[in-house]
Amino acid sequence: MTFPNKQYTTIASFIDDYVQQLSNATASINRDKLTAAAKIINDCINQRNWIYTCGNGGSASIANHLLCDYAKCIQTDTTAKPRVVSLSANLEIITAIANDIEYEECFVYQLQTSAQTGDVLVTISASGDSENVVRALNWASRNGLHTISLTGFDGGRSAKIADINLHVNGDNYGVIEDTHQSIMHIIAQYIRQNRMHEKVISKRKF
Repeated sequence: MTFPNKQYTTIASFIDDYVQQLSNATASINRDKLTAAAKIINDCINQRNWIYTCGNGGSASIANHLLCDYAKCIQTDTTAKPRVVSLSANLEIITAIANDIEYEECFVYQLQTSAQTGDVLVTISASGDSENVVRALNWASRNGLHTISLTGFDGGRSAKIADINLHVNGDNYGVIEDTHQSIMHIIAQYIRQNRMHEKVISKRKF
């Protein structure tokens, strides 16, 4: 059953059901896969490899937010020096690739230019079937990158291609994207606090 599947006459009743959907979506995250994803990202940071991320629309904003929180916040009070690139962030190169080649190549073209074996690609796609995301995952898989996909709905092709698929059980874009944003924050904050001196953690805002 989809959400919403009826008309709501009050926002109070809508938020109650929306929050329940969020709770269900969060509960559906596979903890073992989350642990594995965090290890891949943490190892990437230790090895001074690059973390690449991408998505479209609302997922692009999560990818850009990931750049901020992984490159800056993980460093705070730690010795980590994450290297992070959002393939969704540079409007000039995205539109140049879209105009001169095709939009579906906008992420994979950037990876082909810069990425190397041992780097990590984190894709964010509610449907899991965005063609430019799928092409990036396919290229990354063939070229020695570790791949992590965040998906919803039925997972699409991204769920099948990625080394680790962090799937959210949900059929509402807002709920899925809210949960993807939470996954992004959870991994970043977990890695940060794990690298901090324990006495400092309670004195900081996360």
